[in-house]
Amino acid sequence: MKLLISLYFFILAIIQAGLLLGVFFYYRAKLTVRPGQFWIPSLFFSVLALTTFGIGILWVEDVMNPQFNFTVSNTLFYIAAALQALFFSSLNRVVSKKEFIAFGISALIFFGTFEAMRVAGTYESRTIFLASIMSLLFLWQIIQLKIKRKRNPSIALRLLQYLSFIEMALNLYRIFFLFSSSTVISMVSEIPQILILITVGILLINTLSYIFTIAYWAERISIDNYQKRVENTEIKSLLDERELLIASLLKANKTSVTGALSASIAHELNQPLAATSLNIQYLQKKLADGDLSTATQVEILNTLMVDNQRSASIIRSLKGIFSDKKVGVERFIFPNLMESIASILKPELTAQKIQLKLSLDPEFRIQGNRDELQQVMLNLVGNAIQALNTNNQSPKIISIKGRYISEGTEISVTDNGMGVPLSSQAHLFDLLTGSKSKGMGLGLWLCKHIITRHGGKIFYQDAENGGAQFVIRLSLKSPL
Repeated sequence: MKLLISLYFFILAIIQAGLLLGVFFYYRAKLTVRPGQFWIPSLFFSVLALTTFGIGILWVEDVMNPQFNFTVSNTLFYIAAALQALFFSSLNRVVSKKEFIAFGISALIFFGTFEAMRVAGTYESRTIFLASIMSLLFLWQIIQLKIKRKRNPSIALRLLQYLSFIEMALNLYRIFFLFSSSTVISMVSEIPQILILITVGILLINTLSYIFTIAYWAERISIDNYQKRVENTEIKSLLDERELLIASLLKANKTSVTGALSASIAHELNQPLAATSLNIQYLQKKLADGDLSTATQVEILNTLMVDNQRSASIIRSLKGIFSDKKVGVERFIFPNLMESIASILKPELTAQKIQLKLSLDPEFRIQGNRDELQQVMLNLVGNAIQALNTNNQSPKIISIKGRYISEGTEISVTDNGMGVPLSSQAHLFDLLTGSKSKGMGLGLWLCKHIITRHGGKIFYQDAENGGAQFVIRLSLKSPL
């Protein structure tokens, strides 16, 4: 019989060791949902207890005075059960340091008490003592599982609650049986079959409780994965909406910027168109008089061609601003971009008597989306023009500089106006916080958004001459 009982303990120890090994690999997977800190040690001590008890029972004869290893194994069973109770408590709240210390002290008290009972007590007294302690721990587990189930209904938790109730009932039955029995048990062979079966049943149910705890965490992982899929879908939807909003804001800002220049652009186009009209009238007069020489004809046609090309150049510059076509990332010559912007802004610069100085190497190149970076520069230069519009000093200068740095390229836009007040600098790039009487408060926010998408950064600093200076830094390899 002892061999069969010992073999039974070893089999359960092997099963629980397999669960422990599986949880170890589960921990190494580094998933977001993990078992609590008390459950793994509980399983570990349960394996030790089963192994120690299985070894000890092979040599025991007199259950009145068993060996010291029975104190060790029963203490390990208590520690495993107490840790399991702490684990179920941790599902509802954080277990305090004082509670953990109290658990350690209780384990020492249990060890000392059980050792004294091993030396001076009987099989019945030790069994009743152990069963009473275990019944209290299982009652604690039942209460904690009930609290948890109210907040988080779970089939696995319900089964764990049922198993804890059965374990408590079996321990109570052991107590009742021993109190009602008049037989004194002194040898292993004298232990009633019913007590052996109850012990076997308690250990089997205890193993099942560890298995269902794993089932609970598998349930949690499934729920967590489902919630992540839902959240990822929602996040993707929000990101799509965000991109649509930003695209709309980009378009709105283009309209805002170019709308402010429409009058001066119309004036700029009016000049070549008026010249074309005069040349056509002159050509008609010469044809009517019959006085159109070959030289005059060539001169008039060349003049008409120059005026037409000038108009086409202005229209091409504007077309890039209003176009919704997605231009890919490229490495392009920055001075060419600024010449295009200068041609658009020339009428207003002339009207405001502002000098636009480009301190750029003719081959200075930057990496990015040409259309988006054009809008950034239009915003920054347009802001500088508006800042200088309220400034009476002379001369009015906007300076554009570009240079290569260790991180990539750096572009600065500087004016000699009044600068930005210190109180406004902290929120300069925030959305819809523009301080200008005209505009939507989008320009600088969109500038920062575009530059950030390019893997760069934009910031403001006071210029040396007291004006405003915006600095853009871009990598030579854009992440767009």
